[in-house]
Amino acid sequence: MQFPAVQQVCVLGSTGSIGVSTLDVLARHPAQYSVFALTARERVAELAEQCRQFNPRYAVVLDEGKAAELQRELAAAGLATEVLCGVAGLCQVASAGEVDVVMAAIVGAAGLRPTLAAVNAGKKVLLANKESLVMAGPLFMEALAQSSAQLLPIDSEHNAIFQCLPYPCGSLAEAGVAKILLTGSGGPFRERDIEDLSDVTPDEACAHPNWSMGRKISVDSATMMNKGLEFIEACYLFHASPQDIDVVVHPQSIIHSMVQYRDGSLLAQMGNPDMRTPIAHALAFPERIDSGVPALDLVAQGRLDFEAPDEVRFPCLRLAREAILAGGSAPTVLNAANEVAVEAFLDGRLAFTAIPQVIEEVMNSIDVVELTGLNAVELADRNARQLAHETLNSLHEAGAGSDETPELRSM
Repeated sequence: MQFPAVQQVCVLGSTGSIGVSTLDVLARHPAQYSVFALTARERVAELAEQCRQFNPRYAVVLDEGKAAELQRELAAAGLATEVLCGVAGLCQVASAGEVDVVMAAIVGAAGLRPTLAAVNAGKKVLLANKESLVMAGPLFMEALAQSSAQLLPIDSEHNAIFQCLPYPCGSLAEAGVAKILLTGSGGPFRERDIEDLSDVTPDEACAHPNWSMGRKISVDSATMMNKGLEFIEACYLFHASPQDIDVVVHPQSIIHSMVQYRDGSLLAQMGNPDMRTPIAHALAFPERIDSGVPALDLVAQGRLDFEAPDEVRFPCLRLAREAILAGGSAPTVLNAANEVAVEAFLDGRLAFTAIPQVIEEVMNSIDVVELTGLNAVELADRNARQLAHETLNSLHEAGAGSDETPELRSM
């Protein structure tokens, strides 16, 4: 196996679950990869420890005060790592001339600008930040088409679809594809009584049965909004219409997604539920490297189950489908409202079952507009967040002092 000279890697969001898994894979191949930059939102202690292990040229945090704190820690450790801060710092390291590979793993809307910076700079972009495509899919794909960047999906589902399609793949029709089957586990509440879902706690929602993920993504998985966002992302990544994609609930998380071909063939990508597998695949593509993930034992696994998603239990799937069909700013609004609602739930201010209620209220209250540029995307995002906060306040006022209002927790 022949690899080029040591590749310089920038990890956006290195202290999150995807970032940590990425560093685990990189550490297994020191002759092939070197860490150029690490970034985090505010986890200074974790980022400092990563810098001690990988000695990057740059480290970036969003907050200026946190950056000063990190600089003191690194100086005390005798490290020459330069500390940057803010979105400008993220964009600088993502587009730096020395960088070969950018892992885009910042959760939420905050990852949009640095991920676009990497695309515009022609990097090999490993996309784990699905919100970049959900918020600004047409603009993102246009930027990709106009650059020399290579985009490789990291979400296990999209990486699986990528592996099941011919490469390069033009249109799905030309490839003989009849349907993309996007699998999802159904999360921790697939079989819980619907009447009990309003009592779900943040810790319960974050206890995913198969995957180890950050808290926001874990809640998205529990509501199946994560699958809704992936549905939208798949439409853009694979130039698919919503009618080309079906969601299939697969509780074991062994088959990560499938592609059905016109001749009746069904190709599935399988493996243990561990994000190091798609990370290693994308890092080395088109070669293969060790990920540290044990091989799948099908005999021990014993069975694989499938079922249709229950959109009464998981209304977020319906909302995501409605958003991509509406187009324009609708997916941006969906994503923004979801981020606000999930944050309120994690803070104990909103019931689990009220998350889709807040999202739907915001979507129904904002007109869909065309996204003419990045500023328009960010304006739609801000407006949706503002309305989502106003919706939360209205719910709080309506439920204040009432023991019969399940939508809100005590503020």
